Amino acid sequence: MYRPTVTSSLFGLNRRQLLKAGGAAVLTTPFVSRAWAATTEINMLAWYGHGEPDVVAEYEEANNVKFVPKYYAGGDNMLALIAQSPPGTYDLILSDAEFVQQLNAAGYIEEMNAADYPLDDMLHEDFSQFPGHWADGKMYSMILRGGHLGVSYNKNSVTEEEAQSYACFWKPELEGKVGHFDWHLPTLGMMSLYDGNGAGLWDLNDDQWAKVQETTMSLRKQVGGFFDYGGTFNGLKNGEMQAMCGIGDWITGVLEKDGAPVASVIPKEGGIQFTESYSIGKGSEKADEAKKFIQYMMSPAGQVKSAQMAAYPGFCVTKAGRAALVEADMAEAKRSHQIDGDSQDPITLIKEGRIHYRDIPQQQTLEDWNDFWSEYKSA
Repeated sequence: MYRPTVTSSLFGLNRRQLLKAGGAAVLTTPFVSRAWAATTEINMLAWYGHGEPDVVAEYEEANNVKFVPKYYAGGDNMLALIAQSPPGTYDLILSDAEFVQQLNAAGYIEEMNAADYPLDDMLHEDFSQFPGHWADGKMYSMILRGGHLGVSYNKNSVTEEEAQSYACFWKPELEGKVGHFDWHLPTLGMMSLYDGNGAGLWDLNDDQWAKVQETTMSLRKQVGGFFDYGGTFNGLKNGEMQAMCGIGDWITGVLEKDGAPVASVIPKEGGIQFTESYSIGKGSEKADEAKKFIQYMMSPAGQVKSAQMAAYPGFCVTKAGRAALVEADMAEAKRSHQIDGDSQDPITLIKEGRIHYRDIPQQQTLEDWNDFWSEYKSA
């Protein structure tokens, strides 16, 4: 069980209070004893936003550390960056959960002690031993947050009823106005769901894979562009793109909070969960510092920081974290459906079988999917 370092004055508190206090202890205790020391730099490899001040500045000040983030987009790019770097380059690696197996197989990450983290406080039982995070009974990554991918659209061009199916991307009025987040896994996963592959969306035989390629190619005339994070965001913001394939609330949520007429929904064919997790880089000389930060991000205070991240929002994964979000920011908890009893509660959607964890292709290689994606973009 996770046991935060706390003082004797915390004895007698209930579990929720203890977890809250644990987050505070992680923030404040090291500062007292290390304020005199030179600032420790922690090299982070992550998606954009995780090393920004809104997430890490408070922790940096309290712990006399400085995060040096290197940002990437897409798991393929992450693996390439690590492969090109000497061992020990990255102390902290935030990866999409489906890539943890490759990180581990390549010897890029350290084994982690499960007792250091609040695995008994997860919102869903799958999160305690998330697929691919464990090997031979050993833990190699800690789930941090998640988010759902589905139909993302401009409410002035697509009705909520139309958005209940991926078929809306083929709406004639959207020709030239459908954008893609430029990474093959999210879009091809959605096309697989649209083809009716359900829970087997990543495990495609030759005929199913050929059908997914055919379905995807049929969408090409609708497509107005392929975008990185900034381009996806701006395309929806300025109205150049009226729908986006391959994303979800992690983009539209930021725009929606600023008043843009956009939204994301999980359609009838189902949606995909992206899951982000922290690992400690193999050979890191600052593994203890990395562990302390992961513990902080798993504390209620850290989970709130993650959920409110300015770059893109995410779902809490611990019970104490969700409770802290409701208490600290009810508006965001409601907007993102992180409320017990909400029909769109992300945990409810998982339990109903409407959400499938993003994975890598099972019968093809990542190169197969990437090669087709390149062909599709140039068509």
